[in-house]
Amino acid sequence: MQNKKVPHILSVGELTRRIKSVLETDFEEVTVAGEISNFKRHSSGHLYFSLKDMSAQISCTMWKGRNASMRFSPHDGMKVIARGSISVYEPRGNYQLDCIELLPTGMGELQLAFEKLKQQLADEGLFDAEHKKKLPEFT
Repeated sequence: MQNKKVPHILSVGELTRRIKSVLETDFEEVTVAGEISNFKRHSSGHLYFSLKDMSAQISCTMWKGRNASMRFSPHDGMKVIARGSISVYEPRGNYQLDCIELLPTGMGELQLAFEKLKQQLADEGLFDAEHKKKLPEFT
């Protein structure tokens, strides 16, 4: 029978702190292109949204002090270039892009595909009132 060496066991907090250290050091400043989704402007002035492409998405924040000088209004479906750093919120173990700057580059491919499908369905008359059905009574 072989003796197996018992590995050092980390607490969840220790593991998260180590991940935070690596991510926040190795991704101190990044520039990312993506399409905005789930955009929310909080009453505090902070912006919360996701950046996505065809294969992935990342949560993003942009604090009020950083977005106050923006000359455009971000919205869902807008394609942007975001500059910032990766941060980790330890209590939940979530990572996000903490944006310093957002630059608009047009409408995103996902939004364009959605608009194209919506137009196709409208051209087929599928949104016409005659095709609408009454919702059943809730009992």
